[in-house]
Amino acid sequence: DGMNMCMFMQNTLTRLMRLPLISVALVQGKAFGGGAELTTACDFRLMTPGSEIRFVHKHMGLVPGWGGAARLVRIVGSGAALQLLGGAARVDPERALSLGLSQETLPCSEEALGEARAWLSQYTEGPAAVIRAVKKVVTAGRELPLEAALRTEKDIFGTVWGGPANLEALVKRPKHK
Repeated sequence: DGMNMCMFMQNTLTRLMRLPLISVALVQGKAFGGGAELTTACDFRLMTPGSEIRFVHKHMGLVPGWGGAARLVRIVGSGAALQLLGGAARVDPERALSLGLSQETLPCSEEALGEARAWLSQYTEGPAAVIRAVKKVVTAGRELPLEAALRTEKDIFGTVWGGPANLEALVKRPKHK
């Protein structure tokens, strides 16, 4: 049963990570165990004061099984990941910022979700086709060998070159005047 759940959750969180949109996890309170793993499947993580991310798997006689360890290594590096997983360390907003696990600490308020949406909008505003293309090239760069990532980038570039957003930008911002 544990292996079935593991495979289901790995698949689910990998699909979340690969969605052609830019995602953010807003941590208000505690994201422990599976909740901590879920945050690693998002492109960005934001926290509020008093919140905490903690990979408590060791205390349960486990290791992450939903892909959280592999993603954590890519986010914070192997040394920091080993500290967080091996020590089941509490990660408050300040430490998360210093590790690169979180991008920003938002004020704790009833408006935190709205503030997270506003923060994310700096990356998601613009033509949907271009935002999807940005996410695809970043995903390819993260997951594929360099040559395959370069081919993917070239192919995705070809889908936006001469497209509506490109043509509109050329009219609004001519390169040379």
